Amino acid sequence: MSPPRPRVSVLLPVKDGAATLAECLADLRAQTLADHEVVAVDDGSCDDSARILVRAAEEDPRLVLRRTAKPGGLVAALNLGLAAARAPLIARMDADDRCPSDRLARQAEAFVADPRLDVLGTREAVFGSFPGPGMRAYVEWSNRLLDHEAIRRDLLVESPLVHPSVMMRTEVLRALGGYHDDGGPEDYDLWLRAAAAGRRFGKLDHVLLSWRDGANRLTRRDPRYAAARFFARKVRALREGPLRGGPPVVVWGAGPIGKAFARELRAGGSRLCAFVEVDPRKLGRRIQGAPVLGLDGVSGLPAEAWHLAAVGQRGARERIRAAAAAQGVAADRVLAVA
Repeated sequence: MSPPRPRVSVLLPVKDGAATLAECLADLRAQTLADHEVVAVDDGSCDDSARILVRAAEEDPRLVLRRTAKPGGLVAALNLGLAAARAPLIARMDADDRCPSDRLARQAEAFVADPRLDVLGTREAVFGSFPGPGMRAYVEWSNRLLDHEAIRRDLLVESPLVHPSVMMRTEVLRALGGYHDDGGPEDYDLWLRAAAAGRRFGKLDHVLLSWRDGANRLTRRDPRYAAARFFARKVRALREGPLRGGPPVVVWGAGPIGKAFARELRAGGSRLCAFVEVDPRKLGRRIQGAPVLGLDGVSGLPAEAWHLAAVGQRGARERIRAAAAAQGVAADRVLAVA
């Protein structure tokens, strides 16, 4: 007879994580939700990670150890762990992060309380040797997105969920085809695919992940997490989603970000109606064949147009949303992409 399924399977990919792995495993052992398993996948570590994992599995039978046949990268390790997971809920954790003892319990309880919920993050705190203003600004922004509507609204700005903070329904992750390796950020790609499939997001208003930032983390040294890869994935989501079929597009912001989006979307068949600008030096010009209009010109644009907020300055997307609403643009026709 097979053992009963645990409530939560924690996917823990490991690649040369010996310096921090023991702390991570200690946090997972200390969870108040004892009915969980940790599916640890060693992706060809060259340090002491394998020995640490073997010893941990001997001490705690809830740790299930898997090894990739050969080093295959993060996506391969995650999918191997997903195949081995037995619980109806999947939680993510990275070997260099920390979490409080009530993390799994709080997230699992949220799924019981809301049967519609598919993907649930938490607020996070960043620590370590490297976090600078950019990382802190990202965490501050992410921590403000606390419900499905806010997460969906800003989904094209950046990844609204920090991957190792997330818990998901296992059946949902498998129905989405697991993680995809397309040369870009696997977590952001997953959130975009989940949104396109109509899945429901949430985030707990509790700091349940301590996210370690350092010079060697994958997001800093792996090209799949470069800004250009995120940009390409956003463009693809626009082309496959709201801009499918080439509806008219209005780009708010004629700076480098707005021009880049306009160029790519035009190449994909979208009709660029106009740029909207507040800089008087740009008004009246034509860029990529489209006029640069001030706010007073917005009301004359097609009602079916999609409006892209493409200005990266702090507070710009909120100002654009307010200005568009004042000009009669429906809120659901404004897509923030920066």
